[in-house]
Amino acid sequence: MERKKRSKINKFKVKESTAQYYAHEVPHFEGFMDNIIHGDNLAILKLIPDNKISLTITSPPYFKQRDYGSGIGNERSVEEYIENLIKVFAECVRILKDDGSIVFNLGDKYLESNLQLIPYRFVLEVIKTFPVKLVNNITWVKLNPTPRQYRKRLVSSTEPFFHFVKDDSYYYNLTDYLNNGSKNKKHNGNNIGKKYFELIENSSLTLEQKKLAFAELQNVIQETKTGKIESFRMKIKGIHAEPFGGQDGGRKYQLLKKGFTIIKIKGEPIKRDVIECAVETIKGSKHPAIYPLYIIKELIKLLSKPNDVVLDPFAGSGTTAVAAKELNRRYIGIEINEDYCKTAKERLKKTNKENLLGLVYES
Repeated sequence: MERKKRSKINKFKVKESTAQYYAHEVPHFEGFMDNIIHGDNLAILKLIPDNKISLTITSPPYFKQRDYGSGIGNERSVEEYIENLIKVFAECVRILKDDGSIVFNLGDKYLESNLQLIPYRFVLEVIKTFPVKLVNNITWVKLNPTPRQYRKRLVSSTEPFFHFVKDDSYYYNLTDYLNNGSKNKKHNGNNIGKKYFELIENSSLTLEQKKLAFAELQNVIQETKTGKIESFRMKIKGIHAEPFGGQDGGRKYQLLKKGFTIIKIKGEPIKRDVIECAVETIKGSKHPAIYPLYIIKELIKLLSKPNDVVLDPFAGSGTTAVAAKELNRRYIGIEINEDYCKTAKERLKKTNKENLLGLVYES
């Protein structure tokens, strides 16, 4: 099956094209490091050796959505647009390390009032064509979507970020992702668990069960007050609904044997596949669609280590490169629009790196 998928990649033959470079750049891999390269991304990607990139994160131009100048996004049909994206994706797979990740952010498009489902058509083609796995569809919820007033449809306010990997050994750092510090709090009030004492007293539990319930309740209250756990919930037989579904055991077993169960909440936030964030703009930038620096930094923290190489083959205004530099990653940006290249380079000149002490220094 894998051999069949790999052979299918070859059907997307890349036409030879001439890459353009600024005078101080050299056309080899080391010359691309920590740089924004001006030129055709397919031609430039072909100059990168296999298994060199730890993370590719990008947002290709949307299909017939905005005027980005030349390049992908100006195709005559959705099918041609997706085929061109697949050619770029093929190179991204080739140059990706086995423990690396690829993240593509795509927007959708209405044609004659019909939503084309372009992001999902692209993903289906990727899964059919390449030996990769789709780990997550991370949804960006825009807190400030374009304020349009449609009469027969709702305003689009989400976009997907698709996370692909080549191998199950991909790097993943949940600890630093959307981590705003521990949410554990010390509770010094005297009313913690008060309602449960009353419920136990008025329950139909036996005397021995009530004694055990009071003792365990006191212990968990102490854990909450000292900050060992965030909070807790207590279920008492005959008062609270019993668990349903699944195998007999756990909470259901405790309710049956002890007459109660205590659920400890440790305060570790659930890392969801949703990121809520406002749409960003950059003063003076000509780029019409800039994805948020906040989202890209979170994904870079999740999927790469310091000094890893982060690639953006559709660099645009340079947000991926800026995020990578701030987080002490190496970066390579490729952009066909010369004005966008200049904007990205100016942003990078003003970007500081963070060191381990939380200070910043100029590179």
